[in-house]
Amino acid sequence: MPSSRRDFIRQASAIGAGTLISSTLPSSLAQQVSAQPSPTPIVIASANGLHAVVKAMEVIQTGGDALDGVVAGVNIVEDDPNDTSVGYGGLPNEDGVVELDAAVMHGPTHRGGAVAAIRSIKNPSRVARTVMERSDHVLLVGEGALRFAKTHGFKEDDLLTDKAREEWLKWKENLTTKDDWLPPHDENTQDIGGLFAPFYRNHGTIHCSAIDLKGNISCVTTTSGLAFKISGRVGDSPILGAGLFVDNEIGAAGSTGRGEANLINCSSVMIVEYMRQGKSPEDACLMACQRIVDHNRMRRLKDDRGRPNFDVKFYALNKRGEFGSASLFSVGKMAVHEGKEARLVDSAYLYKR
Repeated sequence: MPSSRRDFIRQASAIGAGTLISSTLPSSLAQQVSAQPSPTPIVIASANGLHAVVKAMEVIQTGGDALDGVVAGVNIVEDDPNDTSVGYGGLPNEDGVVELDAAVMHGPTHRGGAVAAIRSIKNPSRVARTVMERSDHVLLVGEGALRFAKTHGFKEDDLLTDKAREEWLKWKENLTTKDDWLPPHDENTQDIGGLFAPFYRNHGTIHCSAIDLKGNISCVTTTSGLAFKISGRVGDSPILGAGLFVDNEIGAAGSTGRGEANLINCSSVMIVEYMRQGKSPEDACLMACQRIVDHNRMRRLKDDRGRPNFDVKFYALNKRGEFGSASLFSVGKMAVHEGKEARLVDSAYLYKR
């Protein structure tokens, strides 16, 4: 992306962040965004959600709530043993145990629910919804989340497939000092950490947002997290404001990619706030990308050109049914369904690979 474009995004991001901290935005700005709600339902998702948006649209077109649709959509991916980034078949942590994270947000009631580091449950997105609907909490983790799920009738399964086990064994057989356990370091330390390990580290996740026939917005994000992570590691996916966020009068946003970068920037809530200020979904996603770049101070997380050596992708839609996505680097895509057929759409980006 040309430097002038990046400069604009950087300046806009700084102005937006300052506005959020210093004052409450006039309601007229929110009304400007939401004055013309989407006349037709729409579903968006990360690129691995092509089948998910089809299912979600089917649910919505028969009168289902947007949350019914997006959860049913991602369940397809959670149930797929060939998808090693979500649910059943997800790649395990460093101990060979699959730990899952998920969160939902329901626009009309502005409620949310989430689970993190939950084991033995194939559909964490459904458990997250149950947390929202059947508890006074927002986030449950680990053993407590599992007990809660079992209490509500969820069945335990062995989530480690043969395919995922082989990938884990390959990782263990090639262990070096370059894993997620770091020695003491500062912002100038280079070449440490799992990002540099000589094997593939899966960061896959699925996010799905939708507007239903009533014009209401909901979303879900679900993942098995970073492959071979330290046991108990939780990324951005189950954290409201980071892995996803909804304001029913404005829009929704979600993310995939390096969760640690997104967690320390609370990107999804920022994207919704940028849209509240009148930014398009695509521009709002680009501004969130630039915010991550601007805050990426650690030398070990930069390439030899000073750019991040990781990627993060964002997906957003607003109340009018406009949508967009963006990533740090090129070749990203998003899945979209506007009522007729599902398709993949190119994402905007900051840097060309």
